[in-house]
Amino acid sequence: MFSKTSRYFREVRTELQKATWPWDPKEKGFKKFRELTDATVVVVIAMLLLAGFVAFCDLCLTNTVKLLTNFWR
Repeated sequence: MFSKTSRYFREVRTELQKATWPWDPKEKGFKKFRELTDATVVVVIAMLLLAGFVAFCDLCLTNTVKLLTNFWR
């Protein structure tokens, strides 16, 4: 049991050493996280655009259903 656990943590450590982090450790201050903030801004803008598109489609479909149900009454 102990050998499996220690092997697991060794493998985790090895994989984390292979990872590339989204910032340059030599940079100081806010510039250090430039890639991270850029990616965050892109995600937020994409979410807002998608939310607007879904809201617009919902509005169109709701009005279409209301129009059709009022038409058949």
